[in-house]
Parts: sequence; structure tokens; C-alpha cells
Amino acid sequence: MELKNQVQLITYPDSLGGNLNTLNNVLLKHFSDIFKGGIHILPPFPSSGDRGFAPLTYLEIDPQHGTWEDIQKIGKNHDVLVDLMVNHISRQSSYFQDFLKKGRNSEYADLFITLDKLWEDGQPKQEDIDKMFLRREVPYSTFTIEETGEEESVWTTFGKTNPSEQIDLDVKSQQVKDLLTEFFVNFSNNGVKIVRLDAVGYIIKKLGTSCFFVEPEIYQFLDWIKELADSLDIELLPEVHSHYSIQYKLADRGFWIYDFILPYTVLDTMINKSSVKLYEYLKNRPEKQFTMLDCHDGIPVKPDMDGLIDTKEARKLVDICLERGSNLSLVLSDEHKAEDGFDVHQIRCSYYSVLNCDDDAYLAARAIQLFVPGIPQVYYVGLLAGENDVENVEKTGEGREINRHNFSLEEIEESLQKDVVQRQLELIRFRNEHPAFNGEFKVQNSASDEVRLAWEKDDTYCQLFIDLNSGKSVIEYTDGDGKIVKYTV
Repeated sequence: MELKNQVQLITYPDSLGGNLNTLNNVLLKHFSDIFKGGIHILPPFPSSGDRGFAPLTYLEIDPQHGTWEDIQKIGKNHDVLVDLMVNHISRQSSYFQDFLKKGRNSEYADLFITLDKLWEDGQPKQEDIDKMFLRREVPYSTFTIEETGEEESVWTTFGKTNPSEQIDLDVKSQQVKDLLTEFFVNFSNNGVKIVRLDAVGYIIKKLGTSCFFVEPEIYQFLDWIKELADSLDIELLPEVHSHYSIQYKLADRGFWIYDFILPYTVLDTMINKSSVKLYEYLKNRPEKQFTMLDCHDGIPVKPDMDGLIDTKEARKLVDICLERGSNLSLVLSDEHKAEDGFDVHQIRCSYYSVLNCDDDAYLAARAIQLFVPGIPQVYYVGLLAGENDVENVEKTGEGREINRHNFSLEEIEESLQKDVVQRQLELIRFRNEHPAFNGEFKVQNSASDEVRLAWEKDDTYCQLFIDLNSGKSVIEYTDGDGKIVKYTV
């Protein structure tokens, strides 16, 4: 399918009004001309943890969120994007529960990675684990099989609990490929247009490697799943947090990629009032990207920004973010920290809060995102200029909840009264409608405390000018009659 070069929304199924039916009503009532690019609905499936990212199945919608009919209704007016966690499935899934009961006698046993699939004797070796990019203390969990009383250890890349709620799938297994095919066919039948391959970088487990983005094996899997998606007219978006060169390899192979470099780069631009790094970055980035400022996790730092930042400068920026109420996700493995010990994986915050709730600075940041080539995604908290939800962090003990506030219908209405929100909606409408955005992008020369970005197509153009000292943004553009118009963002 051909993706629309217009703005998308990212939201949880229950974050704008409480469920999918209300989400559809909110979209139709308040944002009918805003998210013409589509709606990324974060996992609406039955899940046992990680706010939807430990799914039991993709064949059902969690009843508390709604039904597939609700997804179809949203799909009538918007291209729908959903996540598929290709790396893992829930411990509570019927597949793993059957394995827990019967062990190797389960018909689903080959879905999972028992340790003997890696180490012949099934005994993990520390020298191999030391090379891996770990997301938890050890990359496996041990369970007792009900019928035999024997212990079985299976691979679990993610999960805060022990044993983990997220059980890795063996993508080498034909049984896993059959299961993924069943999920994709169901997506297609329900009108899903785009699938984000969440955690795809972790799918290959190979001793002697980091077990992250293992080449060339990962390409073999991606080629297979792309052929499947193409057959169903579904577009893929691989999600990989890694050194930017790995992202660029995916772009070279024709995949859409996430611009995980832009959020930090824009933050650095706004806080340090300098466009130097932004301009350097914009010179040679692939254009086939999804762009964002904020999301349900945090602003990526390591490893996404490795090679692009000086860790001493990054430490200063991170300290400013902490002063403004942010919290941090850290790299666990010593091998993957910077030489000087810098270990910030993500800065967790509302983007509006990290810019000191400064309307002009926030809109300037959003304007940069909307002018950079790619498909812009706006996270629902950012859409409503939401602030850090410190109360929810304290209540749950989960740092990411700082930027995951659920808005009631009343809170949505209140937020829409804010000047910054109305100005942002006007900016999004401009990005959706002006024809120059389908033309050629240019980074124009400017002083280091300014930003000048422009688009031209035929006899139309638009140009963004930002004074980084004041945070003020002005767009100059040709209107439908060819007249030159200026508007202050």
C-alpha cells in the first residue's frame, strides 16, 4: 500500500476517553482533519503486562478496550497501525500455558527457545551471556513443568518479573512462522494497513554475538515477513533501537525506519539554542522514515545516539531534563555503556514538560519535526500538551508512566481550550495540506541560533524560520492563489 504523507496519531486504546469506541468518537468530533496519515493504536490485545506489550494473542481485542469491529470503524476514516511483538508472546498465552503443563510433549513446544537450542547441554555459559545486549539480569527464565515436575529454562529477553511475563518466540521454527502468518491474515481481514515489528532487533539468538540485530540472519527473517505482508497489502515498520547505522541498513533494503535520532537532536537544538547538530544530521539522513518527538517509552539516547553525541555534553543535557522532572531508563550491560560510564538509554518525560512548558519552544520543536522529511507521528500526550504525570509514576513505580496519562473526555475538552494545543492543530493542518511537502526538501543556510527549513514543489513553496533565542517560529508559504503569506506558529 502507499502510505499517506500526512500526520499520524500514536495512542493507547484507552488513553483518549477510555476505550476504542470512545477513541473513534473523539477522533471524529475533534480531530477529523488532523490525523489524515493514520492512527497507531498501541497494543489493544489481551495482555498480561507491560501495558499491552505482553500479548496473549493477536486474534482478539481485549474486551475492556472493545472489539475488532471498533478497529474496523476507526479504519473507515484512518489507516490503522498496530504492533506485532515478533520477539515474544505472553507467559499467560494458551501456547505457553500448554507448554507449562506438558513441557516437551506440548504441541507448542517448538514455539519457544529452550536453552538446549543454544547450548547443546542446555547449560548457559557466562562468557556467552557477557557478550549479549541484556534487557534483564539474565536472558532466560526457569519454570517447573506441571506434569513432570522437571525444570525448563526458556529464553526471555524482556520482563521485570522473574520469571518473565514475555516469552521469546523461536523465529527459526516453522510453527512460529505459521503463527505469525495467522496473525497477519487476521490483521488484513480487520483492515489493518501498517504493522510495526516491535523488538524485531532481538529475534535472532546466536552464541558469540550480542544477540541483537544479528546479520545476515535478521535479513532472512525480514525478507520472509515482508513477502508475507506484501501479499496482504500491509506496510511494515521495523522498530529497532540501535546505532543509527543499523537503521540505515534497513533503509537501504527498502524498509521504512523510525527516526529515533530526531527527538534528542531537536531537544538539544531547543535547549542549547543551536542548530549546528540538527543541520549536520539533516544533511544525509534517509527520507523514508517515521518521525516523532515523544512516545510511550522515552527520548532515545543510547545506543541510538552513539557516535552522534559527546557524552559530557549529553550528561549536561540529561541533567537539565532531570531538573525539569524527567526520569531515566539506563543501560544494564557494562559492555554497552560509554567508556566514561554514560549509561542513559532513554529520557522519560512529557516533551512539553522537558521544554519547560514553554509554548513557543514546544511549537518550534514540533514545527521542526513536521518539516523534516518523513511521516510525522504525534503522541497523544504531546497532542494535548500534557505535562509530566509524576503522580502516576509514584503510584505504579514505573518510570515510563510519566508520559502515559489517560485523558478523560473532560480532560480532552479542557486541553483543547489551551492556546498551545490549538496552535499545534493549526500547524498539523498546514503540514497535512500544503502541496510543497510532496516536493523537494532543503536545509537553508542560517546562523547557528536559527533554523531555516524549506520545501518546494512546482510553483509552490513553504519555509520555516525559527529564532532559537526567542523560540518564535514563522512559516512563509504560497497560498492557493500563488500569493506569499506569513504565519506565526
